[in-house]
Amino acid sequence: MADIDIETIGEQIPLLEGIRTTRAIRRLLPDPVPRELIRKVCEAGSLAPSGGNRQPWRFIAVTDAARRKWVADRYRPAFREYIAAGQKAARDPAFPESSRRMQRAALHLADHLHEAPVLLFVAGWTRRGQPQLQALMPAVQNILLACRAVGLGASLTTLHRSFGEECDRWLELPENCPTCALIPIGWPRGRYGRPPRKSVDECLSWETFQNAPDS
Repeated sequence: MADIDIETIGEQIPLLEGIRTTRAIRRLLPDPVPRELIRKVCEAGSLAPSGGNRQPWRFIAVTDAARRKWVADRYRPAFREYIAAGQKAARDPAFPESSRRMQRAALHLADHLHEAPVLLFVAGWTRRGQPQLQALMPAVQNILLACRAVGLGASLTTLHRSFGEECDRWLELPENCPTCALIPIGWPRGRYGRPPRKSVDECLSWETFQNAPDS
């Protein structure tokens, strides 16, 4: 990873190919990621649309090992509690194997979160007391797509909000700029590819919800 050309990496990926092959990568190598590359994917986030061009986002990249451990030590038990019901359901032989794989990947991330070289928090200024999610979530998606383009593994989680107030204070964020997302980033152990999805014809209707899509 030593000879990365920050200016050109990822620039050749066609947009729709990137969209179609971006998937959650939760198994990450502990190898460091250049700060310039994190800056590049955050720049993509900063190009998201926002009402009134208010650009409410703030990105906080946590790379220090002790600080990453602080997050992981709180995330891990919160996730174990969250997934307990799903693990119980997974004991049923009829439980889909694809869902078991997703559970295993999510558990791996929780157990190895401290090893992810970058924990990127996305925060945003509130407006009239409400988070501007209509701008922040497009920024998150831009970051995930940019990670795909430059070859980094990444995934979106909001589970840190279970200890969100503590986390926001720890990040020294103002009260009116809470975090909304956590994106663990690193070099992937797996690879990108088209994720399993229903056909768009199963979720596209014309004119009203009740109108079945054309076959």
